[in-house]
Amino acid sequence: MTNLNSYLVISLDFELLWGVFDKVDFRQKHQYFHNTRKVIPQLLKLFEDNKIHCTWASVGMLFNADWEEWSQHNPIEVPSYINEKLSPYSYKFNNSNLPEELCFAPELLDQIYSTPGQEIGTHTYSHYYCLEEGQSLEEFRVDLKLAIDLAARKGCAIKSLVFPRNQFNEEYLKVCQDLGIQSVRINPTNWYWKDVQSDGLLNKIFRSGDAYIGPKDKSYHISEIEFYNHQISLQKASRFLRPHSSKFNSIRLDRIKSEMSYAAKNDEIFHLWWHPHNFGDFPNESLLELEEIITHFKECQSKFGMQSANMEEIHLAAQHFHKTVES
Repeated sequence: MTNLNSYLVISLDFELLWGVFDKVDFRQKHQYFHNTRKVIPQLLKLFEDNKIHCTWASVGMLFNADWEEWSQHNPIEVPSYINEKLSPYSYKFNNSNLPEELCFAPELLDQIYSTPGQEIGTHTYSHYYCLEEGQSLEEFRVDLKLAIDLAARKGCAIKSLVFPRNQFNEEYLKVCQDLGIQSVRINPTNWYWKDVQSDGLLNKIFRSGDAYIGPKDKSYHISEIEFYNHQISLQKASRFLRPHSSKFNSIRLDRIKSEMSYAAKNDEIFHLWWHPHNFGDFPNESLLELEEIITHFKECQSKFGMQSANMEEIHLAAQHFHKTVES
């Protein structure tokens, strides 16, 4: 049996330090991000060898080569968060000695761009938080346009977006549409993904526990993809690939494989996501786990015709599906 609408979608939130600077001490993360940089070419080889397509939602600041170029691209309007600790501009001002290897990666983006099946999407320019108090729609517009323009100078047309920290804000989709974004990753529908700003204990427990127990209805049919103003496909995430740990790894991987099998058998989409830096603590073990997931995908592909797709490809497939149904 071949299921033409069953897909494994992978999207990666590529951030380096810009995604976690308010949560970690960079002086303690040199090896972590060194491992991250080293593992990305290995990821790309694994994807290319197995014809795995992927969207890399990349923070726009990573396109800069160094601090001089970063300074040249600072926008006139920066995010005016009430919590100034969230601003990368304030962070840089207070940390003049930030290592460039933790903040910039144009050569890695070049490798991603040149690898078949890989789409470079955007994670905004500054890892912009769309639900934080103080910031505005116009500041978001300036930030997103800068990310898109800088990528364009490198020859990369941005079509897909992932909101940083999954702070999905429907009011900001009009700006995305105006700037040519065609696909956006949205959050799972479970209640503990509703308030993504919450660091409450209950939310943390359920989000972590969801990797091992709880409901498995993570995949969805292509017909369920909704469109904003008939132009932007809203693609729901299915599962976060949690970082390797010394406990319960087999349970976590079995759950992912079981959900992937269900999607393959039932003509559905299974959307897996993580950050490249999630492989920073245990790069070798993490790559072996990913190989296990890809091996299972290949089995689903052989038995049921499951396909690998990035977000832009799913956008086109969803458009085609809806047009076919309407005609």
